[in-house]
Amino acid sequence: MYAIIEVGSKQYSVTKDDIIEVNKQVVVKGDNISIEKVLLVSDGKKVEVGQPYIKGAKVEAAVLKQTFGEKTTAYKHRRRKNSHWEKGHRAQLTELKIKSIVLGS
Repeated sequence: MYAIIEVGSKQYSVTKDDIIEVNKQVVVKGDNISIEKVLLVSDGKKVEVGQPYIKGAKVEAAVLKQTFGEKTTAYKHRRRKNSHWEKGHRAQLTELKIKSIVLGS
């Protein structure tokens, strides 16, 4: 069984016991959260698609940790102008472990 969920305006395909990294959520390590924005659920034979979400369906997840992503660097150089700049960024992430997928009524 797998589901497609929406967390923080991004979509993720998940199954039970998957570990995913999503944009930072306001939760504490060890918390259990319920994601109710479920777009699609499939059990192998039957596929249920929401309009846009499936009513009553939810995905239970446990918060493993708050972390940072890989550093990304943007660099711009203007030739013959002696002008350049460099900026770095590390995304703040929350790591979730999917515990169960509950199909709506």
